[in-house]
Amino acid sequence: MIRFEEITNKNIWKVCMLEPFEEQKDFVADNIQSLAEAYATRNEGNNALPLAVYNDVDLIGFVMIGKGTVGNEDESDLIKDNYSLWRLMIDKKYQAQGLGKQTIDAVMALIRTFPFGEAKKVWLSYEPENIRARAIYRKYGFVENGEMCGNEIVAVYDL
Repeated sequence: MIRFEEITNKNIWKVCMLEPFEEQKDFVADNIQSLAEAYATRNEGNNALPLAVYNDVDLIGFVMIGKGTVGNEDESDLIKDNYSLWRLMIDKKYQAQGLGKQTIDAVMALIRTFPFGEAKKVWLSYEPENIRARAIYRKYGFVENGEMCGNEIVAVYDL
């Protein structure tokens, strides 16, 4: 069963050691970079929640959700007013076992508790070349809305 734990001194370095397959590294930030972004985002008074992903007792991945600004210029109202699935990575040892979908299910359940206040949508973004992520998110129900976040395609899920 998928569960989340906050990042603490107990697990931070184990989370930082998780990694995707080599061919996926261009598509997802290193977890240490994500943790630095979460720290900076929180220091600016904004919302970021980085979490370690466990399948029962095994550390299998990392997720980060946010709500509101992600610090880019010219952010749309969608980005400013809704939740983001900012990061999702499953370690290469645990991929292709259905754990990615289970993790998305668990993240969406967490978001529906509205930890940073109510919203109507969840958005995420991915690089156009990341065909695998695009297929996974599309199958889950995320719909591309024509927006870009930097060089990445934005897809939206209605809560």
